[in-house]
Amino acid sequence: MDDNKKVRVRFAPSPTGYVHIGSLRTALYCYLFAKKTGGDFILKIEDTDQKRYVEGSVESLIKSLNWLGLNWNEGVFLDEMIFEKSNGIKSKTYPAVLEVGDFGPYVQSEKLEIYKKYVDQLVKDGHAYYCFCEPERLEKMRNDLIAEKKAPMYDRYCLHNVSEENINKNLKDNCRYTIRMKIPQGEIIEAKDLVRGKVKFNTNLIDDQILLKSDGFPTYHLANMIDDHEMGITHVIRGEEWLPSLPKHILLYRYFGWQAPEFAHLPLLLNSDKTKLSKRQGDVAVEDYIKKGYLKEAIINFVALLGWNPGSGETQEIFSLSDLVQKFELKKVHKAGAVFDLKKLDWINAEYIKKLSIDELYEKALPFFKQKEFFIQANKEKQAPEFLKKVLTVELDRLSKLSDAGENNQFFFADDLSYEKKLLRWKEMNNADLKKILEKSKEILENISAENWSKENLEKILMEAAGDRRGELLWPLRASLTGVQKSPSPFEVAWVLGKPESLKRIKKAIDLLD
Repeated sequence: MDDNKKVRVRFAPSPTGYVHIGSLRTALYCYLFAKKTGGDFILKIEDTDQKRYVEGSVESLIKSLNWLGLNWNEGVFLDEMIFEKSNGIKSKTYPAVLEVGDFGPYVQSEKLEIYKKYVDQLVKDGHAYYCFCEPERLEKMRNDLIAEKKAPMYDRYCLHNVSEENINKNLKDNCRYTIRMKIPQGEIIEAKDLVRGKVKFNTNLIDDQILLKSDGFPTYHLANMIDDHEMGITHVIRGEEWLPSLPKHILLYRYFGWQAPEFAHLPLLLNSDKTKLSKRQGDVAVEDYIKKGYLKEAIINFVALLGWNPGSGETQEIFSLSDLVQKFELKKVHKAGAVFDLKKLDWINAEYIKKLSIDELYEKALPFFKQKEFFIQANKEKQAPEFLKKVLTVELDRLSKLSDAGENNQFFFADDLSYEKKLLRWKEMNNADLKKILEKSKEILENISAENWSKENLEKILMEAAGDRRGELLWPLRASLTGVQKSPSPFEVAWVLGKPESLKRIKKAIDLLD
C-alpha cells in the first residue's frame, strides 16, 4: 500500500441482536488505528444474512458504540446523532438510520444490484460458475466425504457436468442457483498479515466458495471485498476466524484486478479454560456488562488489553481512550488467544469507580438502586440523595461494579434488623457484660452532638474509649448497628445511619439481651 495514502478502516457488524465483546474489540482496534494514523473510521452494516437479522439491533449497536465513545466519521448514524450534518441520506432499510459519506450505500442489503453486476463479471471471466445442486445432494455429498474422513468440499459437479446450454435453460426456467467461486488448483498463495507475518495457503485445500446465495444476497466473501474496494479501505482488521478465508479474498482482488488492502487478524477470545469465548460460559454481549454497571471507560480499557499491550516492559494497565490512541500499534497485537478474565475486568472497573466524585458515583449508581427491592421498600429518608451519597462514600473503595451498590450493605436501608443475640457476643463475653458494653457505647454516642457526627470524630472518640480492648467495644457495637457478620466499620456505619437511628439500633440490641 502507498505509505502516503490516507488510512481508511471500517467496522462492519451484523445486526444479530447484540454487540459481542469480540466485535467491540475489533471496532476499538479499528478506531485506535484510524485515530493514531489520522485516518477515517467507517461504520457500515453487514446484513446480507437476512435469516439472522434481529429487529432493532442496528439502532442498538449504533447506540452502544456511540455510548462507548468510539466516534466514527462516515457511514451509518441515527437521526438524532447527526442533526448538524446536511449530507445524510435516509436508509432504505432502517428508517431511523441516516447514511453519511461519499462512498455509500453503507448498508449491504441496499447494494444487491451492485454485487450482482460484479459476480456476473466473474462468471463471464471464468472465475465463477453457476451451481444448481439441490440442498439434498449437497448434504449427501458432505456426509459421504466426512464418512470417508475427507474435507467436505464441493465436488465441482456443476462446473464439469452442466453445459452452457443447460445453464441458459435453467436460468430461463427460473431454477434456483448459487454462484460459486472457481478456486485455481495446485497454487500456493502467500500473504502478509500485520499481526502474524507471512502466511501461506494451498489452494487444493480451499473449497469453491459460494459468492451469491440462492436468495440473491451475496455472501460475506463477495460483499465485503466489493465494499472495501469501493470505499477505498486500506486496512482490514478482523478476527482470527477469518484467516482461512484470506486466500479466497486475495484471489477475488486478483480476479477483479484490484489492489488488496492490508490485513490484520486478531487473536481469538478465550474462556478461562482456553475454549473459544461463548455464551454458554458467561456473558459475551457488551450490553450485558453495561447493565451490570461496568463503566464505559473500564470496558474500553479491559477490551483493549484482550490481545494487546504497549510492550517495552511497561506495567501500566489503566489507560484512558486518549492514552490508547497514543500507544496503540498493530505490531504489538499478540498472536496467541486472549483469555477473558472477569476478575481483571472487575479490578479495572473498581479502579475507575474510585476516580469518580461522590456526585458522579451517585448519578451513575442511582438507576441501579432503583432496581433493588430493599431500596424500593426503604423509607423516603433512606432514598434521599444525601443518605445514598453517604452509603456510596463508605462503599467507594469496595465497589467493583455499580450494580453492587448497597447490595452487601442492605442493613443501611432496613427499618428493623432481625438477628440472633449471639451475633453480638465478642468471644466468651456473657450477656451481662455485653449489655454493659452496649450501654457504654450508647452513652458515648449520646454525648456526641449532631454537628460533630462525622466519621473522623466517631472513630477518634470510640477508639479512645476502647483503648487496648477494641474488640470488646467495637464488635458488639458494629453487630448491633448492622445485624450481620461482615460490614464496614462501626464508625462508618454510625455516620451513615445518623445519631437517632444508631441509638435506636443499639437500644434494640440491649433489649434483645434482656
